[in-house]
Amino acid sequence: MAIDFATLILNETPDAVIVTTPDGVVVCWTRGAQSVFRYSEEEALGAVLAELIVPAEFGDDERAVVRQTLEHGQANYESMRRAKDGTLVYIDSSSKAIVGADGAVQYILWSKKDVTHLKVLRDAKLIEARYGGLLDSTPDAIIMANASGRIVLVNTQAEALFGYARDELRGAALESLMPERLRHGHVGHRSGYFAQRPPPSRAMGGGRELYGLRKNGAEFPVEISLSPITTEEGMLIMSAIRDISERKRIELAVQERNVELAAANAAKDRFLAAMSHELRTPLNAILGFTGTLLMQLPGPVNGEQDKQLRTVQSSARHLLSLINDLLDLTRIEAGKMELDWQPVQCSQLVDEVLLMLKPQARQKNLTLAFRSTPHDIAIMSERRALQQILLNLLNNAIKFTEHGEVTVRLSTARLDGSECVTISVSDTGVGIMEERQHLLFQAFSQVDSGTTRQFEGTGLGLHLSQKLAALLGGQILFDSQFGVGSIFTLALPLDAPRRPGGKAQSGSNEGGAFSPAGSHHQER
Repeated sequence: MAIDFATLILNETPDAVIVTTPDGVVVCWTRGAQSVFRYSEEEALGAVLAELIVPAEFGDDERAVVRQTLEHGQANYESMRRAKDGTLVYIDSSSKAIVGADGAVQYILWSKKDVTHLKVLRDAKLIEARYGGLLDSTPDAIIMANASGRIVLVNTQAEALFGYARDELRGAALESLMPERLRHGHVGHRSGYFAQRPPPSRAMGGGRELYGLRKNGAEFPVEISLSPITTEEGMLIMSAIRDISERKRIELAVQERNVELAAANAAKDRFLAAMSHELRTPLNAILGFTGTLLMQLPGPVNGEQDKQLRTVQSSARHLLSLINDLLDLTRIEAGKMELDWQPVQCSQLVDEVLLMLKPQARQKNLTLAFRSTPHDIAIMSERRALQQILLNLLNNAIKFTEHGEVTVRLSTARLDGSECVTISVSDTGVGIMEERQHLLFQAFSQVDSGTTRQFEGTGLGLHLSQKLAALLGGQILFDSQFGVGSIFTLALPLDAPRRPGGKAQSGSNEGGAFSPAGSHHQER
């Protein structure tokens, strides 16, 4: 029986032997071609060779090889080609033009040998000589790979991280170190990265979750940084890989804690809202009946009874004020504070607030003064919130002043590049020590604290005022000198009717711009 050695050679050679027309259409696809490029004979025949196996970034090189073959009859080159599954392989290729009887090129015969393993060995020898000892001294796992995605060299940390000996990893595809579900996508990302000229140094991932896969099948989250390295053998990529399992564990714990805190905060808000409403009802009844008794409508009361009833009335009013503050804070924190914006005449509002507080100042023999610009200033604001801020500032000034005066100044000033109306409340009180000024705007915090505390209060007034000022688009500034006095200034914008979310300052302005000696702004 005669043996067709030509067919035998074509079918049994491990190299890819391919025949195409001059314009690249495949007409012969051997078993070796199937083995190297993973396409079956049925898939390859009739297809354009370049479209099957040539990566886009090597298109120009492939066309140059075809031209050389057609013009000179043959060509030899080493380059990179793509298999059906996206894997890149290094090939040592030769091409020969097959000429017909008429002298025209009828076919091109291609022989392509897979030299990926040889390329890895050459790259490994080069990198070991140049970087071997240095890589082992780095704290991160380092993996060096060539453009085909084959591992060239790993350091000791990479062996420990993935559980492989370095000889096991050399020549393996990078994708073997990641979970199966991520491999296909990684091939595309890697190809796109190498297609950039030159590839940039950057962190890999771009918001994607990256995971490594150990030899024992265990997955773990990783952070990867890529750095290109140019060598005489071509471009290599150094991957610095860090196990971030502990970081992820902490992040998850923080997220879970934040969820718990948010739930607790929401429960607190619901509790405060419900309890505040429940408490206000009996308090209003107490105030109502106390007022009726003090008016002696049910009958006369003696002096001692009058004194005790007024204590009850004062305490109930104080408690009702605290509950109202808590309700306002709850609404602000929940984003449910509704503001009724309307024109407000500032002088008129200040007069109203001063009228409410004159009896309190008179009891302490304090002078309550108001100094304003010649003409009243009108702004768009929320009247109740603005009144609440002024009440809190003036209440504090009167409470912490034993002698002298409390002065309100209404003016305009330019702050942070914006024209503002400024309402300043200054006093000649005890002042605030510098080391305690940071406590001023904190909730339930007082600068006069401890077992020897002289002044009563909950510490909510300034905190609430700061929140309300921010809702009005303004800010509260202060300056204080211990033993001399303090000045608090509410600044609200004139150039816009509404600026929700404006900043509130909880610290002294630099340079002592607001001082007890007088207002800092340019009055006009």
